[in-house]
Amino acid sequence: MYDLIIIGAGPAGLSAAVYGKRAGLDLVVIEQTPMSGGQVLNTYEVDNYLGLPGINGFDLGTKFREHTDKMDVTFIKEKVTAIHNNGQTKAVETASGTVYEAKSLILAAGAEHALLQVPGEQEWKGRGVSYCATCDGAFFKGRDVAVVGGGDVAVEDAVYLARMCRKVYLIHRRDSLRAAKILQEKLFACENVEILWNCTVSKIFGNDLVEGVTLCQKQEEQEKDLAVEGVFIAVGMHPCTEAFAGTVACDEKGYLVAGEDCVTDVPGIFAAGDIRTKALRQIVTAVADGACAVSSVERYLTQI
Repeated sequence: MYDLIIIGAGPAGLSAAVYGKRAGLDLVVIEQTPMSGGQVLNTYEVDNYLGLPGINGFDLGTKFREHTDKMDVTFIKEKVTAIHNNGQTKAVETASGTVYEAKSLILAAGAEHALLQVPGEQEWKGRGVSYCATCDGAFFKGRDVAVVGGGDVAVEDAVYLARMCRKVYLIHRRDSLRAAKILQEKLFACENVEILWNCTVSKIFGNDLVEGVTLCQKQEEQEKDLAVEGVFIAVGMHPCTEAFAGTVACDEKGYLVAGEDCVTDVPGIFAAGDIRTKALRQIVTAVADGACAVSSVERYLTQI
């Protein structure tokens, strides 16, 4: 019986582990992937994490894990399949059939970017293919880039990139945008943004870095290449909540409902990082969530 089980070893989970150990909690981290660090491991360069400008994403994730290792945090490599609320105790089921019990849980399994699933996407990830304009946009200052999508995030990304890039192509598979009208107005006011309607990306290509995309124009049913140095994919996110959705309340998009204190609707279960409802999903906000979640855990444990 642990004081705390942390599910997920991205920035939120690792931060929670450090703060939990400093609080003297008997805890364990359960993570299904071979390496800790979460999405940051796939980021070529991180230029906005305070105090570490320009650090390689893999190196930053490694530093996070090294910090927890210095705190003697115990890690278990398992895939969590379900959690159960048993009142003052919580149970965590894994794919191996093992059940772990604790007085409290921090759910920090993160979220995954929806993929285009086209040739070249995985190959050029972190080398021109990005899923976060605010994270990586500065690397493409003065260059031509493409944004794929037509919702709020895609339009916000295009507007953001237009401030620093020479040319921004917004590639959308329909003939109208799904984004809020106020965002569309901002987009249409950007002189260096060109919208490519009724187009889909069929391939991303390059050499050492991205050099362009192959577009398929629906009406003409023909393909053509578009030269760009960056491709920002904004076709949605998928929170990793499959194992938790039946126990903890989710919003309409599947994110666990929790505020800045990371408290969910189930006493003793907390949500931290990209998995929870929040306005900004960045490394720094995930790390902050880890600290906030442990603070809430401490308060909870004093009450049971």
